[in-house]
Amino acid sequence: MPAPHAHSLATTRVFAQRFSATRRGARLARLLASLQLVEWGHARGTDDHDTVTLVVAELAANAVLHGRVPSRDFALLLRHEDDMQVIRIEVSDTHPARPACAQPGEEEEYGRGLLLVDALVARWGVCDRLGPGKTVWAEYVLTAPRARC
Repeated sequence: MPAPHAHSLATTRVFAQRFSATRRGARLARLLASLQLVEWGHARGTDDHDTVTLVVAELAANAVLHGRVPSRDFALLLRHEDDMQVIRIEVSDTHPARPACAQPGEEEEYGRGLLLVDALVARWGVCDRLGPGKTVWAEYVLTAPRARC
């Protein structure tokens, strides 16, 4: 009788939360994403942790500044796909306008968020969501294996 083959089970971890479309909500999204990354084995101060946290901060800030609709929240979803070593970040808001990369002048203080996201992730984009608005997503390829407890 042949020996059974060992199968590795693909693991996907998910974090999802809604936040008020305020500066405080964007800050809380960043802080909770940071805590979730630590729980998933990506220590603070590592490239993976800090980069994903920065991308969450930029996308949450955009949802609050440009995607805010009065009395509507925004949503954050993080998906950690172990088999592909990818973390997918999704931020959904109810505003219909699609984001675009800007080319700000040297003296301008704003407009570099999506340029930064574009430089840090493998790919990103925008898609429709169920209900009003859109989802801005980004996929970050992990550079180091996560720490095991």
